[in-house]
Amino acid sequence: MRKVLVLAFLLLATPAFTQPVIPDTAMRKTLSDYVSAMNSGDTVRMDGFKAAHHFGVLTERMQGFFRQTGGILLLKIESSDDTSIIALGQEKSSDRTMRVTIKEIGTAETPKLSILLEGTPRPAEFAIPRLSGPEAIKGLDARAAQLVAQDRLSGAMLVERKGKRIYEKTWGLADRATNAPITPHTKFRLGSDNKMFTAVAALQLVGAGKLSLEGKVSDYLPDYPNKNVAAKVTIRMLLTHSGGTGDFFGPEFDKNRLTLKHNEDYIALFGARAPAFEPGSQERYSNYGFILLGSIVQHVSGEDYYVYVRRHIFQPAGMKDTDSLPENLTVPGRATGYMLKDGAWLPNIDTLPYRGTAAGGGYSTVDDLLKFAHALENGTLLPKAMKEQATSAQTKGKWYGFGFGVDGESLAREYGHGGGAPGMNAELRVYPNAGIVIVALANLDPPAATLLADYYANRMPLN
Repeated sequence: MRKVLVLAFLLLATPAFTQPVIPDTAMRKTLSDYVSAMNSGDTVRMDGFKAAHHFGVLTERMQGFFRQTGGILLLKIESSDDTSIIALGQEKSSDRTMRVTIKEIGTAETPKLSILLEGTPRPAEFAIPRLSGPEAIKGLDARAAQLVAQDRLSGAMLVERKGKRIYEKTWGLADRATNAPITPHTKFRLGSDNKMFTAVAALQLVGAGKLSLEGKVSDYLPDYPNKNVAAKVTIRMLLTHSGGTGDFFGPEFDKNRLTLKHNEDYIALFGARAPAFEPGSQERYSNYGFILLGSIVQHVSGEDYYVYVRRHIFQPAGMKDTDSLPENLTVPGRATGYMLKDGAWLPNIDTLPYRGTAAGGGYSTVDDLLKFAHALENGTLLPKAMKEQATSAQTKGKWYGFGFGVDGESLAREYGHGGGAPGMNAELRVYPNAGIVIVALANLDPPAATLLADYYANRMPLN
């Protein structure tokens, strides 16, 4: 933290919660020791906890969790007995809440500890108070200053309220080798935000009668390698992550990332796989499912996928600085992404795909994403009824629409998408009933942009 003024704003904007009393059970010391070790950030103490409690997770993973979260603030003990304890906690460096479940799963002769950390919605009893407009902006500035001082923020943010831009800021460097600063026009890699573009493309084709939400993969890709996926997975399932189509990141991607030059190349490599679960029976985030959608958009429209999204999404919306051009091309203003490795920020070039795909990895600016939000809201890209369907809950868990994350009700209702990978983090959040749009982009590891978007979203006035 830089100055007393910054600290004062942080105290003003951050709710204070009383630390719970840990019940006197056999597991209380385990929970207390775990939180103490995690919050220390010290590898020696983490190793000591692991040895004392027979916990098998790598210390590097514990360290990574600490760097991302700052540790755990306990809010509430939900249950406790001789072999388990469940607590509600909050990341110390953000507003995000989690459930901490610790269980003894071994025997007296061979003890073994299980610890599960799961994100969970914030309970009403720990609601963060809304602030006035000026207070929320001051708190946001203070939060950003804190992150910059910790070398955890490099990016840009824009907030619009009822058609008026009320916040525009940039921080850090687009290229640390040349000291080129980030500007409002810097192009940031988006991660999974590309899924919104692919979803809009597919829904445009649904509206044109060229696709059906209930149509099967085999209807549009008759030669698709896995017949089970082809016969059972629908466009609706692909749009809602319920087709069992899985991911593509892993050893095969790492080995082939520079030869995977088009969505079709991903299908050639991964298309023979069977579904991870019976299509339609579960919801599990699927990057590969959106690759399939991109291929279907291409085959049905008769246009190359990249040409289609340029002509039918970016150009109508006025998005001149958004695309997925290959990484080996010079793109003026495209920021270098930096990932934290061994305590230093290093370029993420060796992790990037050949180019962005229908699932993610393209680039954009804060201005262009605001234009995208406008084009959705004013009907330029989709008819109102279809936009409403796409941005309303379509999943059993009520977390996703058609290519858009969804949350909240009434004035707090929001839709958009987050994206993240080493060296990139993006957030677009649209609050249609409140007339608010939040865009935050960063060229550092997640949650650099997400921390800012969360901070303001949880405190901004809604009326």
